[in-house]
Amino acid sequence: MISDNYCTHKAASVTRWLDRRPDWHLHLAPTHASWLNQIERFLKITTKAIRRGNSHSAPELMKAIDEYFEVHNRDPKPFK
Repeated sequence: MISDNYCTHKAASVTRWLDRRPDWHLHLAPTHASWLNQIERFLKITTKAIRRGNSHSAPELMKAIDEYFEVHNRDPKPFK
C-alpha cells in the first residue's frame, strides 16, 4: 500500500489493521512526491475510460484504455 507521509499510518487502528495482514507492506511517499502524480493520473484514466464503459472482458478493458490514450495523446498537455 502506498500512503502519503501523513501521520494516519501511525494511528492505532491502522497499525492493528496492518498487523493482521502480514502480506501488506506500507510504503510512505515523500512529501510532495512527484511520482505520486502518476498515480493521480491513473485516476483520470479510471474516471474517463474505465468507469464510463461496460467491459465484459480483459481485452475489452484494454481496448477502452488504449482508445483513451489515443484520443488523449492527439492533444497532450503537461500535468500540473
